[in-house]
Amino acid sequence: MTQNHRPQPSRRAVLGGATVAALAVAAGTGAGTASAAAATPEASWPTEFPLPDGFLPEGITIGRKPYAYMGSRANGAILRTDLRTGEGEVIFAGGTGLVSVGLKLDDDGLLYVAGSTGIARIHDSRTGELVTTHQLTEATGHFINDVILLGDRAWFTDSRDAVLHGVPRGRGGAVRALPLTGDWVQTPDVNNANGIVGTPDGRGLIVVKSSPGELYNVNLKTGYATRITLVGAETVVNGDGLVRIGRTLYVVQNRLNLVTVFDLDAKATTATLRRTITDPRFDVPTTAARFGNRLYLVNARFTSPQLPDTTFNGVAVPL
Repeated sequence: MTQNHRPQPSRRAVLGGATVAALAVAAGTGAGTASAAAATPEASWPTEFPLPDGFLPEGITIGRKPYAYMGSRANGAILRTDLRTGEGEVIFAGGTGLVSVGLKLDDDGLLYVAGSTGIARIHDSRTGELVTTHQLTEATGHFINDVILLGDRAWFTDSRDAVLHGVPRGRGGAVRALPLTGDWVQTPDVNNANGIVGTPDGRGLIVVKSSPGELYNVNLKTGYATRITLVGAETVVNGDGLVRIGRTLYVVQNRLNLVTVFDLDAKATTATLRRTITDPRFDVPTTAARFGNRLYLVNARFTSPQLPDTTFNGVAVPL
């Protein structure tokens, strides 16, 4: 079921950039070379920024402009943070029963949000206004977890069901359900499909299966999932958010406080371990987004009390 809250806006440029003085903050720790970081405009930007107390973050997305959008598991709120200053503002207040986990920002300014309980939402990233709600599944027994934009659809994972959901980008079209077949075996009572990105050739999807920690290449036409062979690593257990830059794949392994970096082969059927990234500021990072030569992550702090006064933050590490 799809509920339209107002007519779908035409495609448009995202976010007019305001002129804001950047804070001079020392670069953070992490993998990468200091000389490479110093040559980039963001070298003086903050490498850590606060989120509201009790925000319960999980998803993060960044577009062409230096703004990060993060979602709340507490009430579905959406926060926009200026990466140049570390200052944030809530653009969508959320509400009772709402959840915002995975997010992706389109070039037209629309923000696609995985809503956990069977829901996908689309927001205007400039105002936070809710544009459209898609009821992808029943509310119970499902976990709409993450999203990627590929071609004419936004593809959502369901961690509790072996199905991907393709929501049309633009004015028309029906939601498409794509059952996962092939090598995919659904494990009951745990999170399965989680983070998702497109393949380097743009013809398929790469999905991480959090338990037991596997990567799959999914055919968009058939849903056939081919398990990607890992070289140099046994698993990617607790795999959460994915980021792909060319044929380099970054896998956030949340409770391990680790980002594992793989080189993909041309057909994305083999992933060879290149290195790992960790940082003392990691506190169960869940998802990541790239801007310039940095990887920005949100700390979900799953091993800490998830209370209204629990503090949360985002951090940046060099690529």
